[in-house]
Amino acid sequence: MANKPSIPKGTRDFGPEEMAKRNYIFDTIKQVYALYGFQQIETPAMETLQTLMGKYGEEGDKLLFKILNSGDYLKSISDDELKERNVLKLQTKLCEKGLRYDLTVPFARYVVMHREELQLPFKRYQIQPVWRADRPQKGRYREFYQCDADVVGSDSLLNEVELMQIIDTVFTQFGVRVQIKINNRKILTGIAEVIGEREKIIDITVAIDKLDKIGLDKVNEELHADGISEEAIEKLQPIIKLEGTNDEKLDVIAEVLKDSEIGQKGVEELRFILDCLKQSGLNNEIQLDLTLARGLNYYTGAIFEVKALDTQIGSITGGGRYDNLTGIFGMSGLSGVGISFGADRIYDVLNTLDLYPKESVLGTQLLFINFGEKETAYCLPIIAQARNAGIRTEIYPDSAKMKKQMSYANAKNIQYVALAGETEMEAGKITLKNMTTGEQALISADDLVKAILN
Repeated sequence: MANKPSIPKGTRDFGPEEMAKRNYIFDTIKQVYALYGFQQIETPAMETLQTLMGKYGEEGDKLLFKILNSGDYLKSISDDELKERNVLKLQTKLCEKGLRYDLTVPFARYVVMHREELQLPFKRYQIQPVWRADRPQKGRYREFYQCDADVVGSDSLLNEVELMQIIDTVFTQFGVRVQIKINNRKILTGIAEVIGEREKIIDITVAIDKLDKIGLDKVNEELHADGISEEAIEKLQPIIKLEGTNDEKLDVIAEVLKDSEIGQKGVEELRFILDCLKQSGLNNEIQLDLTLARGLNYYTGAIFEVKALDTQIGSITGGGRYDNLTGIFGMSGLSGVGISFGADRIYDVLNTLDLYPKESVLGTQLLFINFGEKETAYCLPIIAQARNAGIRTEIYPDSAKMKKQMSYANAKNIQYVALAGETEMEAGKITLKNMTTGEQALISADDLVKAILN
């Protein structure tokens, strides 16, 4: 007996209805990106390991899917090396390529390789799958999609303003109420300075970024474990707990950071972004959150994160400003800012809140019943007419029993069924049945098209 087929852990199949929903998400995001002048690119699923390795830290390198060299991949490996079983050493000889871990590093590689062709600032978006050899668990997959947009080659804070507007527009179109959280890494650096722990900035940001997940007491324990002094932790408390409007928080933190040049710069940047957004107006709340840190340490300016208000789920969009994206490939000094929509989490949110528009998941609208060759020949021009009018139309491929064909229409939620037997053919008409109401009428082909379109 043959083994039952399966797919790798951490991957998924998507059926027709799921794909219709996912395409609704991707198409909505694409349309909004295009509204703001972003252009789409794609990069290969696999990159050279030289491109990927060393860009995500030691842990990230372990999560890269490596691709075995084709051909006689053992020819460069000695017996002694095989016996030694040094996995990392063997990987460098057995594998030259890997599956991309994210879209950011391939984008940086793309910019460096194509810099002579690009018009700066370059506004790109990219919607493609990425792969991570992570331990699969609920909400965490080994293959998943990222929906990134970045602007490189411009230091202007108007880019941050537009990205906030994009986030607001996308979730308004989805009908999802969100809170957009914003902060600035320069402010976090300034805070580390004024509490006397500038060298511990990474430890501080990693700890306070977990505030929503583990609570203040646990954050303080982690800060203490990382060697932050009691005095510094005490000074941090009022900053972490700061409440009020965005302007009130900015005024307080500006006073706290009055002796930190980099901190003051962060306050100025945030004030500009928030003032611009007041003028343009957002449908969703934007909140200054001084505990927002974002995990990736390449962020250097504004950082943002989005949470859905009507369902419990983690961040569904995030991003920020970085100063040296292409420096990892020897092209320094190119600043950029970007966001990434979490398509899989957005899918879950829209499912939970039942927010998919009905038309986004509809399939066939009209099914022609197959009574035989003569009847099919009569129907084919009418089918073509319906399709030319934009009506999603099928004809049942076999002249099976009527019950079977009607069951097919019901199973696929097809709203209209067209029947053409001898009576209809003699009259030069079609019987159109509404499967929802049960009503049916003998009508012309032109009237059939009008009835469905209306």
